[in-house]
Amino acid sequence: MPTLLLFVTSCLLAGLGGAVGSILGHALGQTGLSIGGILGGLIGAVASVAIARRRAWIAPSQFTSTSIGAAVGFLAAVAVAVRTLSSPVGPIVSTALVGIGAVVGAMLGRRAGIDDHAPLA
Repeated sequence: MPTLLLFVTSCLLAGLGGAVGSILGHALGQTGLSIGGILGGLIGAVASVAIARRRAWIAPSQFTSTSIGAAVGFLAAVAVAVRTLSSPVGPIVSTALVGIGAVVGAMLGRRAGIDDHAPLA
């Protein structure tokens, strides 16, 4: 169940971050819209991983790899969405790449056993 929650949360927050970033960036023109959308989505992707860590869906040692996976998934989703703007299906389905990236990152972090945070006690 935590894997599904990570997937859904990553997809939703990256999408929401991208939308809010685009809206805010639009005040600076077309370039601002694009940059705002990308930065907002990346922030949303990392925020979703922070939520996953806080809710214990992932171990603290998986934070870095999961964040990288979600960010790479978001950038892949941007590439797919931009190339499929003429179809409503492409941009919607590409959002799943964020969740897939987060889940793969979490799996790789678990396998590597990397501990990027010292124990609290």
